[in-house]
Amino acid sequence: MSYLLKCQGCSVTSSDYLNFPSVIARATTVNSDVILSEEAIETICGPSADDRDFISTTFEGLYFTEQDRRFLDSAWSHIDRLEGAEKDLAISALVLSAARRQPRGVFTFTDANRYVDGRRDLELSLRRHFRERAAEYNAVVFDNGRVSRASQGEVFEIDAGPYDLVYLDPPYAPPSDDNDYIKRYHFLEGLSNYWRGSTIMENTKTKKLAKRFTPFAYKRTIEDALQRTFERFASSGTIVLSYSSNAVPDAARILELLKRVKDDVEVREVDHKYSFGTHGAATRRNVKEYLFIGRSA
Repeated sequence: MSYLLKCQGCSVTSSDYLNFPSVIARATTVNSDVILSEEAIETICGPSADDRDFISTTFEGLYFTEQDRRFLDSAWSHIDRLEGAEKDLAISALVLSAARRQPRGVFTFTDANRYVDGRRDLELSLRRHFRERAAEYNAVVFDNGRVSRASQGEVFEIDAGPYDLVYLDPPYAPPSDDNDYIKRYHFLEGLSNYWRGSTIMENTKTKKLAKRFTPFAYKRTIEDALQRTFERFASSGTIVLSYSSNAVPDAARILELLKRVKDDVEVREVDHKYSFGTHGAATRRNVKEYLFIGRSA
C-alpha cells in the first residue's frame, strides 16, 4: 500500500510492526534513486567474505537445502558491508527469495516436501532467486518528487500527523487463540537483520522467534487498541481500516468505534475466499473483507 501511494504521487509515512516489511518500505517507497549494481549482485552471489555459518548450523535440516542455507550466510557476509538503500534492496531481495522458495511463504512446518507442487519458485536455488528478485526490486525504484519515510514499531509510536489519509491494516484478531505474525514469518524476520537482537526458541521444531506482544492480536485487547488508534489519528482527514469478518470485533462494533472520531463512516464489503491456510471444509475460508472509511464533516 505504501508503494501504491507513492506511485500515485503521495508523500508516504510507512510503519510496520515487523522489521522485514519496514526494510522493504525503505527500499521501495523511501528510496528514489539507488539501485543494486550488477557488481554488487555478483559479489553477493559469489564466494563468501568470511566463514560465518549461523544459518547453516542453526537451521540444519530445516526449510532449505544445505547449499541454499550456505548461500544465505554467504550473502549476508557481503550485505553487512553495504549501507543505506543499497543494503535495504539487497535484504529485500534476499527476504523475497526465501519467501518464494518456501512453500506458501510461511515457516510453521518443517516438512520441506509437504506442499511441493512443481512450481518454478520451489525448484530454483536461492542464489538464482536472489539474482531475479534483485532485478525486480531494481525495476521498481523511481522518484515521485516527494519525500517519504519508513519505520518499524507499534502504530502508537508514529507521529500522529495530521495526514490527508491514514490507512490501517492490523492483524485480524481471531475469536480464539491469537494472530501471531512472527510465528508464521519468523525466518523472514530473522533473515532481515541476521537474527541480531532476536531470541530463537530453541525448544521449537521450527526454531521460531519469541513472540512480541501486540494488543491487535488478541480478542481481549483489540477493541481498546483500535479505539486508541482511531483517537491518535482523529485530526487526520480520512481514516481507512482494512478488516475481516472472521475476526473480532464485528463490523457493527468497529463502525461504532470509528464513529466516535469521524462524522461520516462508510463500510464497503468484498466477498473473499482464502485459498490456503486452512483445510477445505473450514467455514473460515469464506469471509467478507471490510473497508471502513471514516471522514470528518
